[in-house]
Amino acid sequence: MELKIITHERVVFEGETDEIVIQTKTGQMGILKDRLPITTVLDIGVTKIKQGESYRYFATMGGVFQFKDNVATILTDVCEDGRDIDITRANAAKNRAEARLADTAAKIDTQRAQAALARALARLKAALGK
Repeated sequence: MELKIITHERVVFEGETDEIVIQTKTGQMGILKDRLPITTVLDIGVTKIKQGESYRYFATMGGVFQFKDNVATILTDVCEDGRDIDITRANAAKNRAEARLADTAAKIDTQRAQAALARALARLKAALGK
């Protein structure tokens, strides 16, 4: 089946895949060839694709997934190939977000800090191939 991952800036991935695993708002979902059509909202997480015997991982920051006639499309604001993610930088972002959430005395936007933590964790998982 064909997969295209598109952001506002570029096509992050375009190619044939044997399997796609996405993170939806209700949990993980696996997509195989000849599946019934579906459109769903993506959550912050990792998109995993299988090509032959190898896997690729992408940190996907929400968006929309559509599958029809063995063509899958992901439209997202931000998507990063796990091979391009700086693990040190992602760890630093994770640590900053955790520190913000742990500081009960500070007045912070909790939802924003939780989203920052989710993005950092998605990047780390994609970079580490999880």
